[in-house]
Amino acid sequence: MKRLTLFLAAAATLMGSSGAMAALAIGAKAPDFTTRGAQAGKTFTLTLSHQLKRGPVVLYFFPKAFTPGCSAEAREFAENIGKFKAAGATVIGMSADSVDDLVAFSTKECAGKFAVASAGPDIVSGYDVALKMRPGMTDRTSYVIAPSGRIAFVHSEMSYAAHVKSTLAAVEAMKQK
Repeated sequence: MKRLTLFLAAAATLMGSSGAMAALAIGAKAPDFTTRGAQAGKTFTLTLSHQLKRGPVVLYFFPKAFTPGCSAEAREFAENIGKFKAAGATVIGMSADSVDDLVAFSTKECAGKFAVASAGPDIVSGYDVALKMRPGMTDRTSYVIAPSGRIAFVHSEMSYAAHVKSTLAAVEAMKQK
């Protein structure tokens, strides 16, 4: 596991996962949580530890549903969901939006292909993703969480452009180990 962590840290450096660095470091224990979410317009209760039983989880935080960057990022995750599944990973989008807003977002922008869930204050604080310049919103940070519950990869920057590519590379590297 230590070699995998070092490999993923080196890959993150090479891919340029700089920007607004998230507080949770590679190797840190990801805070477990239970919240409400939606997939394909249907609401459900989501618990991180239950998702991790199926394999790694890509937990990506985005600022606001239906904004141009967040919609583009969701569509890109949806277009690549088959690759994430082939690598054994589950993708979950998280924002501070209401579940009602996420119901529509899960259908329109996520094409029903993955879950999006509401990040309440405890989740936002636990993952240190509060958007400092816009209270009540999250920054754009993507975590790859290993089935052990440890952070395996972090990509934190406000541009959505590299989040899908970098997290996919991280889960594919995990599968190869």
